[in-house]
Amino acid sequence: MLLYMRTTLSLDNDVAALLKRVQKVRKASLKTVVNDAMRQGLKDLLGPPARPKKPFRTKGISLGRCLVGSLDDVADVLATAEDEAFR
Repeated sequence: MLLYMRTTLSLDNDVAALLKRVQKVRKASLKTVVNDAMRQGLKDLLGPPARPKKPFRTKGISLGRCLVGSLDDVADVLATAEDEAFR
């Protein structure tokens, strides 16, 4: 037994634009495109959640010892970097 439901949908502008693009590419009716999109989207929503991607890790490297001593005094660090006798 086939059940058909007639309803009115209010679509966001971006969704309507995407539907029109798919409709044009597939040369299909709006009804077909909406039904296919809803079918696929609902299957995705009901399926198992996607596995999270493996997090990207960067390897740390040693840059050697700090050449300016303490980094707590910004003025002193800038003076050292600019080779000034600042104090």
